[in-house]
Amino acid sequence: MDEKDWKQEQERLELVTEKLRERIAELEPEVDGLNSQAADIRKRFWEEVTVNTSTQEDFEETFYSIRQQEALLSERERSHRLRLQQWKGLNRLLPSPYFGRIDFEEDGLGFEERIYVGVSSFVDKDGLNFLVYDWRTPVASMYYDYSPGTAAYDTPGGRVTGTMKLKRQYQIRDGRLQNVFDTSVTIGDELLQQVLGKGADAQMKSIVATIQKEQNAIIRDDKSRMLIVQGAAGSGKTSAALQRVAYLLYKHRERLKADQIVLFSPNPMFNSYVSTVLPELGEENMQQTTFQEYLEHGLGTALRLEDPFDQIEYVLTESSASGYEARLSGIEYKASAAFLQALQDYSEWLGNEGMLFRSIVFQDRELIAADRMAAKFYGFDPSVRLSSRVALLQEWLLGELAALERKEREAPWVQEEIQYLDKEQYAAAYRELHKERGVFDFAEQYEEIQERLSNKLRRDEADFDYGEREEELLRRMLVKERFQPLRRSVKRMSFLDREGLYAQLFGDRDAFRQMANGADAPAFWPEICEMTKEKLGRSELFYEDATPYLFLKELVEGVRSSTEVRHVFIDEGQDYSMFQYEFLKKLFPRARMTVLGDFGQAIFTQATELHGADSPLIRLYGESKTSLFRLVRSYRSTREIVAFTRSLLPGGKEIVPFERSGRKPLLIGADRGERRAARIAEDLAALQAEGFDSVAVITKTAAESRDAYDLLTAQGCPSLRLITKKTPTFEKGTMVVPAYLAKGVEFDAVLIYDASSQTYRRESERKLFYTACTRAMHRLLLYASGEWTPFLQGLDPSLFEVEPHNA
Repeated sequence: MDEKDWKQEQERLELVTEKLRERIAELEPEVDGLNSQAADIRKRFWEEVTVNTSTQEDFEETFYSIRQQEALLSERERSHRLRLQQWKGLNRLLPSPYFGRIDFEEDGLGFEERIYVGVSSFVDKDGLNFLVYDWRTPVASMYYDYSPGTAAYDTPGGRVTGTMKLKRQYQIRDGRLQNVFDTSVTIGDELLQQVLGKGADAQMKSIVATIQKEQNAIIRDDKSRMLIVQGAAGSGKTSAALQRVAYLLYKHRERLKADQIVLFSPNPMFNSYVSTVLPELGEENMQQTTFQEYLEHGLGTALRLEDPFDQIEYVLTESSASGYEARLSGIEYKASAAFLQALQDYSEWLGNEGMLFRSIVFQDRELIAADRMAAKFYGFDPSVRLSSRVALLQEWLLGELAALERKEREAPWVQEEIQYLDKEQYAAAYRELHKERGVFDFAEQYEEIQERLSNKLRRDEADFDYGEREEELLRRMLVKERFQPLRRSVKRMSFLDREGLYAQLFGDRDAFRQMANGADAPAFWPEICEMTKEKLGRSELFYEDATPYLFLKELVEGVRSSTEVRHVFIDEGQDYSMFQYEFLKKLFPRARMTVLGDFGQAIFTQATELHGADSPLIRLYGESKTSLFRLVRSYRSTREIVAFTRSLLPGGKEIVPFERSGRKPLLIGADRGERRAARIAEDLAALQAEGFDSVAVITKTAAESRDAYDLLTAQGCPSLRLITKKTPTFEKGTMVVPAYLAKGVEFDAVLIYDASSQTYRRESERKLFYTACTRAMHRLLLYASGEWTPFLQGLDPSLFEVEPHNA
């Protein structure tokens, strides 16, 4: 760029910045004024309303007066929200009003339009001239999708074609032009190099200035019912998904709200890590949860659920334990489509026989026996589906309870308990009988009522009738109160023996085959049955049982779906089973689903293949409603780290590193225990001295993390933090973390605590090792005493450097 162009760009930036400041200054008093007006209306709301209900006309006048005041308050609050949103948007633009520009000549118009792209739109005072276009507008899509030359974009009115004459990228900081790049590709390497060369942050940042063409296609896909993103580690799939949320909220702002979007994250710490991206773009955060939290909500307090991290700890550490192979077989089977079908067939069988109920008991008396419920249930029309018959049974039980409640009022215990009622209960009865008399002093009447009820004093016939009425009312109130828990339990369907129904399926092979329409049980079936029922007997569930248990519950009781949710995002989607996907589809029947993951990081036994023609996910909504995107370029790590990590996976050669250079991974021979900890402590100090603010010592398991933390703390490592499954937030610093909790997060430097064959030896642990190594952005160091893991043996020696043992 010559000096003249640079000067023009600087002048244009100064003009936009000045207009931004002017508009912000204009909005500030409006924002403050509207806020004050709304607060004043709220404060004086009832002073402005005359309440009079003496006649129908007065009542109507009062009603419309309140509605008018409500409308005024609502209008002021709405105006305040809009002005505040504009004010915040302009303040977000001020430090860097835009990051890109395209010069576009639409076919048939004969002139070029300069289109500047930023995180939100900014229009000149005339309301016609866009000084900055929001990156989500249709015209801005060309910035991401095209090089100079023929270009086009889609609008509600049709496709617009033309020629892009120029594409330019900017780095602007605090209103000053730092760098300008003219480019023929989506994002110039110079800009991306500078962005990726920075250190890891405590929270994920927006990538709107560096969105790649393939990421833009994911962000703007608005047709697919199921969108699957299979992306290599560090390919930006999670970032693209969060920008996709922002795009959807922008495009459908009239009918889509943030609370209609749900993100399932791998762990609570990850929720903290991504929590600032949407607010940075001026949007509210969507609902964020973990699948574990959702399962626990569905189960309630009746059963204590194992979490997936305890499950993976078992898989990684208990290979020599009795029943280990049976547990693995159970985990795999209970996540399968075969078990899903078995449960559906089981529910059909329950329609004819085998339903289990719990008797309703009151004061150690069986009010309604379980066998009576079963007889009533199977007396309903068998053509009515199972859940509808359960609803009919529930209705019948409530009717039976109402009749039993009336009968119970004459029971001897009722008369006895009346004598011990407190003043509040007497007051309730007295108010019920005397409410037509208006205000009364209950304290003056309490002694008289108590005397009349306890001694049966009768002054005259009227007094006799009155006393009888009081006693009848107290009986009714007392029994109603005692029956209330029974009614609530019936409404919660506690009369169903849910645990028994699930456990019943785990009988011998012949019984299972009969209940599940001839389904074959997996290997180790007797052991699986014993473990499952033993766990249920303690009111506990294995993690692999939670989804099938809730699925059966929904089949029996009816699906309690959420029809308000419109989009479901699932991160680390390869770690979900096909069973869990079917369950989510039932829970959110009106939602579109976006699944992000990397099968190369599938560390759980129940993992699902995301890509390929045979992926079961494609069959979930059908091929015609499913779009599959593959992201093969890795941006997180240096070229040297990507070259090393991709060689750890079969087929990893398809992963393409971004051209950002750094040091090769370093393999360090080190003794176990204190000597290794001392060496790691030295390396941590050196990395911190180099300016790396985010460093992770990654272990295989939580138990190894605790040992490493204790040893490193004893070496005097400052501000070391132990990350566990309960850690709520992600922060910068030096930490010790199990590999499975580091998923989705990145660090300036990663130190693999033990890369020996003693720790990583089974082929099933290859992807866990790969996951740990791919967390590193700039530096990767691996330690081992003795023989290195088989995953490193046979690698091209040019991919890494080796520091010999005790060197």
